Amino acid sequence: MKRSITLRLVAMFALATAIMFGLIGAALYHVLSGELARHQQEELQTIYQDMEYMIKRAGTVERWSHVQIKMDTLHEASDNVYFWADSAVPQYRYGNGLADVEGRLVRNDGTGVLDMPGHEYPLFTLTGTIPAFQDRPAVRVTIGVDSMPYVRTLQTFLTALIVLSLIAVLLVVVLGYCIARLGLRPLKKMSFEAQALNAKTLSQRLHGQLLPEELDDLAVAFNGALSRLETAYKQLEAFNADVAHELRTPLTNLIGETQVALSRPRTVTELQEVLQSNLEDLERLRSIVNDMLFLARADQGEAATGRVQSSVADEVGKTIEFLEFILDETHETIRVDGDTAAQAMIETSLFRRALANLLQNAIEHSRSGAQIKVVIERQPERIRIGVSNPGDPIASAHLPRLFDRFYRVDGARYNGRRQGHGLGLAIVKAVATMHGGEVFAYSQDGMTTIGFSVLSTSAADAAAPG
Repeated sequence: MKRSITLRLVAMFALATAIMFGLIGAALYHVLSGELARHQQEELQTIYQDMEYMIKRAGTVERWSHVQIKMDTLHEASDNVYFWADSAVPQYRYGNGLADVEGRLVRNDGTGVLDMPGHEYPLFTLTGTIPAFQDRPAVRVTIGVDSMPYVRTLQTFLTALIVLSLIAVLLVVVLGYCIARLGLRPLKKMSFEAQALNAKTLSQRLHGQLLPEELDDLAVAFNGALSRLETAYKQLEAFNADVAHELRTPLTNLIGETQVALSRPRTVTELQEVLQSNLEDLERLRSIVNDMLFLARADQGEAATGRVQSSVADEVGKTIEFLEFILDETHETIRVDGDTAAQAMIETSLFRRALANLLQNAIEHSRSGAQIKVVIERQPERIRIGVSNPGDPIASAHLPRLFDRFYRVDGARYNGRRQGHGLGLAIVKAVATMHGGEVFAYSQDGMTTIGFSVLSTSAADAAAPG
């Protein structure tokens, strides 16, 4: 039996409605329960504070009698409020011994729930010990509030919520069936063609010329989506291959070195060398995983939340200081030009990470002793930071893909003096996006410039909500 799109749509409508009402109902029930519980606790706390104030000043039996009268009055005014007072001296007691339905006495201070004999619903209690004063010994006071209104309110709300949800689901089923039957009639032929598509036949397209004129735009859009999906699928396959290669190399090193180390007895020094080498590979693996997790969060739309107003030039200087040990090795220098007074709203750790990636990329692809230039440019709404280095020119066809993950212009897996794992510029793009900016790259006259932009302080303030 063929599956009915109409029935599936109706089922999805009903399921979505049930889930929506369930989630909303659960949220409302949780909020209501929390508010009622908070109200009960506030009521307990208020009554306890009033009684504590009186009892602290009741240092004689005569004054204690006023406290008892106050307790009687409050109980008569609201029959769901109960009081107990226990003391080493009988004259300073109030109410019978406080015990639950199993005869266990309440011995601990603080809030609690107590099942009392003769009560259908438990009591919310608050217990505290008030120190001795004058003739009065220490008194242990418990205040209880009947939870019946709280429980019945929640029960009534839950019943109404379930009934309304069921009615809503039934209405959606009926209306959804009618709408789906009317709306899907001209799509049956298209649905048959679409059902034939799968991951192995992404190159196929819907035959728009065989569809009614009203569906031409839909067919074109659907075929366009298939084209983009096919492209994305191919990119994903390439990405998976790159990830596998990047992970395979350190894993192969780990396995090989460990197998060699285990092939015969080793000295402590030799084992330490193996462990040190393994640690380097493990750190590389951790770096790859951390970078991929960061990019995944950026892909989900995560924005830079810890932004503060900062001097771009100061952050550039701090990043250069961090890389001084690399510059000493390569005998390269970095010069900062442009608007050194520019201010931007940035998350400094992310900004430095992106800039460090750009500088390391420039160092890697520059000749020893070269000068790298960092240019800060103020635009109407953005601050651009470009890193330029002398080196081999990059063809224009490669420039748009420099920020793709694991992309290398020369196609080599490892290149340059320092081995990276192909995610540095992708992280630069992610950081720029998280700051509302963009990336750029161009290569001309023997200089390659790669950089990113962030919102200026004024633009960030204007874009801030509220």
